[in-house]
Amino acid sequence: MGLFNRTPSRAELPPAVKAACELAKGERVLAFGVDDNTGGYVVATTFALAVVTPTAVTPTAVTPTAVTPTAVTPTAVTPTAVTPTAECTVRRRWLSVDAGSWEPVTATLTVTWTDGGRAGQWSFRDQPTLLPETLRERVQASVVIATRLNLGDRRTGRVAIRQDFETRELISQTILGRYTRADDPEVQAHVRAALAHLRDQVGLPA
Repeated sequence: MGLFNRTPSRAELPPAVKAACELAKGERVLAFGVDDNTGGYVVATTFALAVVTPTAVTPTAVTPTAVTPTAVTPTAVTPTAVTPTAECTVRRRWLSVDAGSWEPVTATLTVTWTDGGRAGQWSFRDQPTLLPETLRERVQASVVIATRLNLGDRRTGRVAIRQDFETRELISQTILGRYTRADDPEVQAHVRAALAHLRDQVGLPA
């Protein structure tokens, strides 16, 4: 268990974990859970998905013994205390999250990223957490408009306009399937056309 409560029994993070999230102005924590395998906190906020790892603790100083020429007089010794600390190792805007899946048998949440990086995976056995529902709601809310590409020969993809919740900026996004090459001229032409159509739909310049 350590200094951090592994089972979130209330809607508040430990202060050190919340501080490590470095919440922006107006940003709030919506849900969190503690990964069974690493002890890291997975935190869903209004703006981003973050992972915070508890780090080493720092002991406080102990009052030294006072020494006089005639006698040794021990002073009252302050019990050694430790201060929990934490480090934010992952923080990604919701528009950087491609999708999430929840495996109820193992209570495992898997998250894939729009940049194709290694998926995140965390388990929350015997923990009350709203992370799966929160992740689904935040990802869906970030998608302003989207369309699928079907180019034949198993070539697929998606283009979307998504919103950065912190800045309210609308950002174009392209995610290609595993059999679709980004340097294929035909693919590039379809992506440009699809994005131009979506940008026009939301009032963005082509």
